[in-house]
Parts: sequence; structure tokens; C-alpha cells
Amino acid sequence: MTMRLERIGREPEFSRYMDLKEGWLDRRIFSDAEIYEEELYRIFARSWLFVAHESQLPKAGDFLTTHMGEDAVIVTRQPDGSIKVYLNSCPHRGNKVCFADAGNTRRFVCNYHGWAFNTAGELQGMHEEYCYDEGDIDRKKNGLRQVARVGSYKGLVFATFAQDGPSLDAWLGDFRWYLDMLLDNEEGGTELVGGCIKSVISANWKFGVENFIGDAYHAGWTHDSGCRSMNDGQPFPPIDMENSYHASVNGHGWEFGTEGVGDLFLLGRPKVMEYYEKIRPKMADRLGTMRSQIFGSVASASIFPNVSFLPGISTFRQWQPKGPMQFELKTWVIVNKAMPDDIKDEVTKGVMQTFGPGGTFEMDDGENWENCTTVNRGVVTRHERLHYRCGIGRQIDHDTLPGIVYRGQYNDANQRGFYQRWLDMMEATDLGAMPPRPEPRLTGVAETRDLPGLFAL
Repeated sequence: MTMRLERIGREPEFSRYMDLKEGWLDRRIFSDAEIYEEELYRIFARSWLFVAHESQLPKAGDFLTTHMGEDAVIVTRQPDGSIKVYLNSCPHRGNKVCFADAGNTRRFVCNYHGWAFNTAGELQGMHEEYCYDEGDIDRKKNGLRQVARVGSYKGLVFATFAQDGPSLDAWLGDFRWYLDMLLDNEEGGTELVGGCIKSVISANWKFGVENFIGDAYHAGWTHDSGCRSMNDGQPFPPIDMENSYHASVNGHGWEFGTEGVGDLFLLGRPKVMEYYEKIRPKMADRLGTMRSQIFGSVASASIFPNVSFLPGISTFRQWQPKGPMQFELKTWVIVNKAMPDDIKDEVTKGVMQTFGPGGTFEMDDGENWENCTTVNRGVVTRHERLHYRCGIGRQIDHDTLPGIVYRGQYNDANQRGFYQRWLDMMEATDLGAMPPRPEPRLTGVAETRDLPGLFAL
């Protein structure tokens, strides 16, 4: 069964909340309740959203529960190996059908009236079924509501409520070239290890995303003490502004250096550094020299709208909106499947010490985002503009790097790209008519690792 979604309400001009060519944003987009409600409809109900990694669902009957925006959903592996996603809400009275975070099952049974569903979401039976006369209920029409489409890219599973609009490949676009540094730098792909850690932060979800999509600028100041405590008093690695970049594709963004070691240094685990240095020549053969030099550098990235990761530090996270002034942060550790177990353990410990809820860097960020959210609500303050002009004149054409590329890692370019896509979706009536940003270079290319001649240093 497919989802039908209508939005009846106001049609505001969201362009009045920003001028990205001039480099400013209206603070109200971070706290206004009506804008947030529109985000749920226009962005979260229409975007391709990350719902699982395939490694979390290895067997038929495996499931996990998560959210798409504020809609609770169940993600299940089917007997034929496919993955289905449907609302975690009984069609009888709306109760949550599954309360577990994850597991393996043959059926889901609502604890209110005993309606039972198989792992495909189909209604199989109900308590005291005799009370329903013939014609009272059509089981085929009263299963758990399926999302419109499910897709995957190299282990990452996405779903969308939108029946039309871009395919997942078109949604990711040329950003696949960058994603493959995380997902395909070694034979065998990736997996999530160690479970999921959840924490609630009293801040707007966009502050987390924009921080990871391009805000290297804060690191040397906000995280100075944490960096020194983790690395024998050494400060944050210096940034080479000539050989570092921002790259944006359809609102996704990756900011990075090219020295290959900055984030591996910040992780504070020498064995992990040694592991990646050992496989780096193979990485160059697989992905090209440029990408082998980028990986491990000081870098951060986000997939529009609400997934972020640090490729060298191996934290993978999702910012689940819980109102205009709160989000739930879900954090995983992502590793190469081919890694020895002792290296996976080292990575996990490093992630927890840096970007776990009690990590030296995570606590710094959460406090800043909460203050940004609450202070921007002030009745006078909310009408002041926020400055997003850093590096606004540094866009370049690059022979190797796809996307909208700016030189210099200290830059607001990827944030501007993120908010441009936010604006595109908030104002679009036809998702298929949204412009690609920029025009893709990899159309028709199935594997970016097959492009050494086109994208090689």
C-alpha cells in the first residue's frame, strides 16, 4: 500500500528568510514553530532519508525502528532479501506496533487490541476476530502503511514518502564520488558496529547538520582544549587554505584537507593510523590518488537533509527532529568490514572518546548549538541576520573534484549550499523540477572507482 500525502495550509515565500548570494540567513528558521511544521511536510516527507545500514539487518525477520522526520517507522528484512519500510502505527487506533529498537521476529502485534502483522506489514489477524462481521474489514487495505520508495547505496538504506521526484541515484548525484571514500575505500564495504547511542540535545536540527557539512572554522577554537587533552598537549592541526576545499552537491557537502592524516591524528589511536597508512596505496589504486589523499584528513560531511559523518574519525550520525528546539542525535561507529577486529575495537574506543555523548568534542558542540537555538529566539534578536559570507568569492573550477567547489576549508560555502537546497525544497511544488546543483558530471556512471582517467590527480 502506498502513501498519499496532502498539505493544506499557507504558502509562504521562504526566500525572504535568506539571501545566499549576499550571504545571510534569518534567525527565525531555527526556532519558528510554523517553519518547522512546514519542514516536516516539505523536506522530511519528501526527501530520501537514511533509515538503516544493511549490516543491521543481516537475516530475514531482522528489524529496527527509527523515524523519518517525526514519523515512526519499522525497517525489516524480507525473506527474499529485500527491505521494507512502513509506519510504526496500527491502522486500528494508531498505537505504536513495535517498541523495541531492533531484533528478529515473525510478526508484530499491537498491544492495544491484538492486531497482528507479518514482517511485510500485512494484517494477519486480530484478537476476537469473530466480532467483525463479513464486510466490516478488508485485511488487504488495513496493513501497515508502506513508504513510497526504498533504495540503497553501498550499504546505506534510504526511504522516502514521495511517490515521485528524483531517484536515489539522482538525489545523491555526483556526491557519490565523495561518499565512496567512506563506503568503498576497501574491498568488502562497511558495517556499523557497537550498536546505536541516542542523546537528546535542546537545539534545532539544522545546527548539527550545518556544523558537520562545512564548519571546520570552529574546530581550532571550540575544540582546542579537547584536542590538547587527547594528543599530548598538541593543538588542532593547522589548515592549508590553498589545498583544502568545500564541495557541495544537491545540498550534500564535504569539507576536507588533502594531507591524509588530520582526523586520524584527532582520533588518537595510533593503530588505526597505521592500518590506514598500510591500505592507502590500495585505496589510491581503487579510488584514485586524490581521494586517497583526502581520506583521513581533517574533514566532515553531511547528506541532505539530516545525516552527517566524520570519515577519518568514523562517527556516523543522524539528527532526528523533535520540534523546532530539540533533536535526537543517533550515533554509530562505521568501519570497513575487512578491518581486523582489534582495529575495529580501537576505532570504537576512539569514537566514544571524541564524539560519543561524553566525548571531549561532542560536549563542546552540544552546548554551542543549544545556546545558538535559545539565544536566536529573543524577540528582538530573532530579527537580526546571521552572517554566512566567509569565502563567498572563492568558488573555483576543479579538474578533479565534482560538485560546487570552493577553495579553503575555512568557508561557509557548504552551509550556503545546504540552505539553498533547503530553500529549493521548501518552495518546490514539483520535486522533479528542482534544479541539480550543479549539473552532474557522473550521469550514467555506475561506479566512481571506474573513473581514474576522468577524476584523478
